[in-house]
Amino acid sequence: MLNLKVGGVPEHFNYPWYITLKDKEYTKNRINLRWQDFPGGTGDMCKALRSGEIDIAIVLTEGIIKDIIDGNPSKIIQFYVESPLIWGIHVSAKSKYQDISELQNATIAISRYGSGSHLMAIVNAHNNGWDIKKLKFKVVNNLEGGINALNVGEADYFMWEHFTTKPYVDEGIFKSLGNCPTPWPCFVVAVREEILKNHSKDLKKVLDIINNCTKKFKQIDKIDQTLSLRYQQQLNKAM
Repeated sequence: MLNLKVGGVPEHFNYPWYITLKDKEYTKNRINLRWQDFPGGTGDMCKALRSGEIDIAIVLTEGIIKDIIDGNPSKIIQFYVESPLIWGIHVSAKSKYQDISELQNATIAISRYGSGSHLMAIVNAHNNGWDIKKLKFKVVNNLEGGINALNVGEADYFMWEHFTTKPYVDEGIFKSLGNCPTPWPCFVVAVREEILKNHSKDLKKVLDIINNCTKKFKQIDKIDQTLSLRYQQQLNKAM
């Protein structure tokens, strides 16, 4: 039986992996697949692909492309989510900032360099006509680190997936100043070249299983309620 480890962010996009693992779909095909959460996001997953800690990553398009250019021995084998990712632009609830235009010289919290939060901060700066060379960053590792950095004043704003951070806006921890959608499909499936070369037939089985689940995902009974409860989202925002 082939052992494979898949990594992704603990967000609603990846719930189909939980479903297919629970139903033992991979075991039925003689694949021992295990899931690993990466709260730190794309940068951590790129590092894990490089080290062989994981074999497959459900990763942000912009982050993995940059890391492959920088030498990551992995390949993109398909899109996972073809719609744009909506990045929320957040400040502390007690922040003086009221508009995105005021953030030009502010310090940006990012999970790590090369992560989605880093690259999308550059996209947002470009969209607003700011000098990218003058951007200031503070590495905070993950969402919790971003919350802490904004609360203690180590950084001024933080970009993270809109619906994941929505509960923190509702609770009065963050204040949302707006959104910045990616100008490309948001998530891809990336695989280490070694695995792609030696186990392509097994990878196809994995893709067939997960693709079959995602095609039927919205038809799953009460899936909106499940996502709302699991990921602490308002029910009318869950789908």
